[in-house]
Amino acid sequence: MDMHVKQMVNRAVHHPAGVGQDAATGAALPPSPVYPEYPVAHAPVKPVLSLAAFLKRGAPPVPSILDVGNAKLVTSGRIAIALALRQMKVGPGDCVLVPAFHCASMIEPVTWAGATPVFYRIKADTSVDLDDVAAKIDASVKVMMVTNYFGFPQDLSAIRAFCDNRGLLMLEDCAHCFLGEQQGRPVGSYGDYAIASSMKFFPIYEGGMLVSARHSLAGVALRSGGVGFEAKAALNALEDSFEYGRLGLVKALLWLPLASKDLLWRAIKARKPSATQSMVPGSSEGGFSFDPAWLDKRSSLFSRWMLKLVSRSRMGAVRRQNYLKLAAALVGLPGCRPLFATLPEGVFPWVFPLITDYPQPVFHTLKSQGVPIIRFGEYLWPGVDATVCFNSVELSRRVMSFSCHQELRDGELDWMIIKIKDALLSHRSPS
Repeated sequence: MDMHVKQMVNRAVHHPAGVGQDAATGAALPPSPVYPEYPVAHAPVKPVLSLAAFLKRGAPPVPSILDVGNAKLVTSGRIAIALALRQMKVGPGDCVLVPAFHCASMIEPVTWAGATPVFYRIKADTSVDLDDVAAKIDASVKVMMVTNYFGFPQDLSAIRAFCDNRGLLMLEDCAHCFLGEQQGRPVGSYGDYAIASSMKFFPIYEGGMLVSARHSLAGVALRSGGVGFEAKAALNALEDSFEYGRLGLVKALLWLPLASKDLLWRAIKARKPSATQSMVPGSSEGGFSFDPAWLDKRSSLFSRWMLKLVSRSRMGAVRRQNYLKLAAALVGLPGCRPLFATLPEGVFPWVFPLITDYPQPVFHTLKSQGVPIIRFGEYLWPGVDATVCFNSVELSRRVMSFSCHQELRDGELDWMIIKIKDALLSHRSPS
């Protein structure tokens, strides 16, 4: 990733503080965080490529959204949401039920489609408040988006029955939940359509997925994003790996093309000097905006290879192992508790979400020390406040999520645990 992009991501500056506008639709955007310039994380926030990624490790097969059936591999989960809405013929005058706990990337495709997002409540454990959903249904509501937060599936069979009884289409959001099953069926198989964000789980620079167990996707036509996109997707994935000390031999072998990368990019851009589209989607560069120019672009060849070659069995086993190690290390510490009390069988987490009593000072301390930390839903859509959903506001403010992916080394995870403990203990209230 280019250095100026890394600095932007570390500051988490996506657009000026306050409410901005969607460049594509003019719709209001939620305020973006403006933080100090924090250092680059000392351990990878998301998976980076390693030789171990391809090992089976004797672990049992892990079900995933790849097992659902019809699939289209695109560049991000937000693009997949927009394609799903288009397949469901959502447009002006329609309403889409969306959870009040969300990130902007979930809502922008709705406004791009010309529809109105209607926010429903969730419970303190992130499960859907179906009573509130039922109260918000009228003739304009066409679709219900259901999010499997942090890798923990909702009660999908019950929600599927709820939607069927009320004539609603169901969009299953598996952006956090690439792996797993419920009642013997893989995640993604309950919705009329389902989306995933493969770059949260695989060591790739870009990637998302639209799937359907119920409808044909033959009408979704995709094409390559171009030579520049293909090259950048592969090289950036490799560079992310090199930055964290993986694949040293590959780095040595590729020193010449990596050293010549800037010249390569300039040469590629010079072939189409009038083109205004970015060479890569904003979702890969740390932004949260929605760019419809990527609606007809397929995921890169490099990313598609990784989906076939990377071991899902190892991915699932190591994620569970790391999650349980974090849970055991942090249990009983003052001022915090895990969002989910247990890790059920068949659940393969995206991250380890921790509820904290002092989120701002703890976050600042850990980010300043380079601990890989994510705050999903930190900034909600304008108008979504405690009167809309108290639990969503509390989760938005208090949940910090720590990496538990399969490419964390034991030493990196042990170091993370020490830093997290120290931060929590240093910010506890005096007793």
